[in-house]
Amino acid sequence: MAGSVNITAATVDPALLDLPWNLPLEDWSNEHIALLPKGISRHLVRFANLSGYVIAIKETTAEMAQREYDMLRTLQRLDVPCVDPVAVIKNRTDDNGTPLNAALVTRHLKFSLPYRALFSQTLRPDTATRLVDALAVLLVRLHIVGFFWGDVSLSNTLFRRDAGAFAAYLVDAETGQLYEGGLSNGQRENDLEIARVNIAGELMDLEAGGRVDEELDPISLSDGIVAAYRKLWKELTGSESFSSSERWRISERVERLNELGFDIEELAIKTSEEGTKVRIQPKVVDAGHHQRRLLRLTGLDTGENQARRLLNDLDSYAATLGKEGLDEEAMAHEWLMRVFEPVVRSIPADLKGKLEPAEVFHQLLEHRWFMSQKEGRDVPLAEALTSYINDILRHRRDEATVIAPPTETISLPVLSSGAAADDDEDDDDWRSKV
Repeated sequence: MAGSVNITAATVDPALLDLPWNLPLEDWSNEHIALLPKGISRHLVRFANLSGYVIAIKETTAEMAQREYDMLRTLQRLDVPCVDPVAVIKNRTDDNGTPLNAALVTRHLKFSLPYRALFSQTLRPDTATRLVDALAVLLVRLHIVGFFWGDVSLSNTLFRRDAGAFAAYLVDAETGQLYEGGLSNGQRENDLEIARVNIAGELMDLEAGGRVDEELDPISLSDGIVAAYRKLWKELTGSESFSSSERWRISERVERLNELGFDIEELAIKTSEEGTKVRIQPKVVDAGHHQRRLLRLTGLDTGENQARRLLNDLDSYAATLGKEGLDEEAMAHEWLMRVFEPVVRSIPADLKGKLEPAEVFHQLLEHRWFMSQKEGRDVPLAEALTSYINDILRHRRDEATVIAPPTETISLPVLSSGAAADDDEDDDDWRSKV
């Protein structure tokens, strides 16, 4: 690296200094570049390998790079799904002293893909609908914290599989603005209209290239984000009134929000002067209800839908073995040791990059259910696991974008169908009971 550069970062990775910042990004050699699928961007964006992981580098002005870096850090503190900002590189010059654009460096989200890479040949309507629904959830979460995006689109979003659905993450925040007092209805509607127009255009572009199913209607799908957004926004922030004799509806409202994956930090309850009507309205709504519960119980950090599915399996495990009365933390630890981790260790090393562990476990449960339905019997987990690995997982493309560096690799024995898990209380195979 010739000359000197200014690096702004919360924690500087020394390997950043080894990248060729004296060259325009378009001239970087394959020695540094990671070949990954990427979305459409108005700026030049390239991926690079850094210390065993992948970073995305975007060339832009120094002011825009710094602003976006600060915005992403703020959104992270607000627990909004977005890419991880790594650094801002300023004061770049080439070997002749000619100034080069500044660069924003973000960490690539592992197991995530741009929408164009989520299909191999044609985009099916159900997949497109799930992408739009995920984007609607992300937009609601952004608006709840007072963030006006200004450029809502599929291209500015990364998607990760989340137990049959998708989880959306904000990638491009350069047009965004955070308002401490929250957003007006006009600002929210503006973002919605931008989303509707952009999504319709993106899907029409795919349609023109023959890359969508014939049954897919870009206009209908783009209108779908508006409907999905308004339904969720009303559920999360709308007030409702009912008779004071129907106080159970307060708990019902809370449970309904929990099912959507949101927690209520504050709930306003007002009674009328006559004392016959009760009005409730959630004041502050936070996402990730199931994620936080699973993380607290097991230490697993997953997507929201994945967490819901894993918690359901945990409850099923407790019920099957008659251990519902056991302490919740102890039960979760036993399930983790005897069910989840043995499944993950059983995945052959050459297949571990196909999907993240929580998604593998979810798909295994789905596969087991379909096998049981088809064969009219309760298929043991060991049998379903062997079938899933050989018939499903082995034929998927890799969705991991990086492989952990050697220093993070731990060799674990792969359990065969007859291997038994260590358990002082029971020597039987765990998979014969779950």
